[in-house]
Amino acid sequence: MKRFFFPAAMLLILAVLLVGQDALAATGMGIKLPEDPTKAYITLGILVAAAVMFFTEIVPLPITALLVPVALSLTHVITSKVAFSYFGDPTVILFMAMFIIGESTFVTGFADRVGQMALKLSKGDMKKLLLFSMIAVGGLSTVLSNTGTTAVAVPMIMRMCASAKVAPSKILMPVAFASSLGGTVTLVGTPPNGIINSMLDQVGIPQFGFFEFGKFGLILFAVGMLYYWAFGYRLLPEDKGGEDHSFGSELKERRTAKMPYSMGIFAFVVIMMVTGALPLTTAAVLGACLVVATRCMTMKEAFHCIDWVTIFLFAGMLSMSAAMQKSGAAALVANAVVSNVSGPTMLMFVSCALTMLLTNFMSN
Repeated sequence: MKRFFFPAAMLLILAVLLVGQDALAATGMGIKLPEDPTKAYITLGILVAAAVMFFTEIVPLPITALLVPVALSLTHVITSKVAFSYFGDPTVILFMAMFIIGESTFVTGFADRVGQMALKLSKGDMKKLLLFSMIAVGGLSTVLSNTGTTAVAVPMIMRMCASAKVAPSKILMPVAFASSLGGTVTLVGTPPNGIINSMLDQVGIPQFGFFEFGKFGLILFAVGMLYYWAFGYRLLPEDKGGEDHSFGSELKERRTAKMPYSMGIFAFVVIMMVTGALPLTTAAVLGACLVVATRCMTMKEAFHCIDWVTIFLFAGMLSMSAAMQKSGAAALVANAVVSNVSGPTMLMFVSCALTMLLTNFMSN
């Protein structure tokens, strides 16, 4: 069903754009449109094609993202130099560095220590284990990759459930949500936050601070935990608890002797980011260099831990944002929406609703 729904949704969006242009022509209102909209429509066509490819996954997601700057360059919407320049964007470098710093906390055993503390505090009670697991994973994902945090947490959670004789099905889904919600608290918690910051920089608007997302993210995180703790767990299926699942065997030997170095470097990076003593990217890259220099992790591990899917998606789609601006496609979209929506509140509602609709079927 959703495979038919998504293309239909994209056609509906295009129809709104066309109707919006007619309305603007009649009223003379809105942002000035490009004199020659050819490149704008080519850009929108590439965007729709990329969206369909993201949804259907007929090729891997990173390949689709890489094809976007290729297509924009081949159609002369933007130059090749501009199209591929975003692979060196400071925010892309920031996330690469934070992947390395985050992995060092796992390699040195800090994440395991957090899990053990959650198990100890729960004292075998399912609801307490649920709450403390969400706090632990959500807390880690505020400053680490939420995907990486979840992947590393799964073996830890399975062992905790086996020790406490608790069904894993009651814990794993809430933990996945906690990781996503925790990522909304800081700039580096989840890639979409970084993408938004890059967009602000491109259009000359002051960027958000490191913890500025927390004004909303902390509320979402707290409400999400409260929901699962008080009610949501009742909707989750029961399975047989108390078994030591094979996931536990995937836990690697930790370099616990290096934990003080890793945590010291991590704390240093966060302090530099929060205080603004160093630029975000500078602090992150310095931290990534230090965790390797102090042998918290090897160079091979540092390269391996970077989520290249995220990096390619991030950098590839940043070129689309540049094309949207330079070709006038952004003006077409903005005018089409504004001509059919009145007031900033409704504009925000429509924007959020459209985004939520699309992210049900494609990568956020």
